[in-house]
Amino acid sequence: MIEQYLPVFVVLGFAALFGIAVVISSTLFGPQRPDPEKSSTYESGMTPVGSTKERVSVKYYLIAMFFIIFDIEVIFVYPWAVQFKKLFGEFGISVFISMFIFLVVLELGYLYAYKKGGFRWD
Repeated sequence: MIEQYLPVFVVLGFAALFGIAVVISSTLFGPQRPDPEKSSTYESGMTPVGSTKERVSVKYYLIAMFFIIFDIEVIFVYPWAVQFKKLFGEFGISVFISMFIFLVVLELGYLYAYKKGGFRWD
C-alpha cells in the first residue's frame, strides 16, 4: 500500500530540496550590498512614524473577524443555493430549515457585534 505513495514522496522530496537549493544559491551568488535605505521600514512610501511596538486597536481584529464570518457565510450559502432544487427534491424541507437555522445563528452574531459597537468606525 505504501509503495503506491512512493512517487508522491519522491516529488515532495525533490521539491523541498529544490526550494532549499534556490534559497541557498541566492544567498551565495546574489549581490550583498546592505544599505540603510534598503533596511528601513517601507510603509506605502511614507516615512515610518513611531515605534513598531505600538498596540493595534481591537477594531482591527473585529473587522478581520467580520470578514472571516462573511466569507464562511458565502462559502456555505452559495453552494447550497446552487444545489437547492436537487437537495430539496431529495431531503425536503429539512434542507431549508437547516440553512435557516445556520443563517439565524450567524445573524445573531452580527447583532451581538452591532450591539457591542463593532460596526462603529469612529
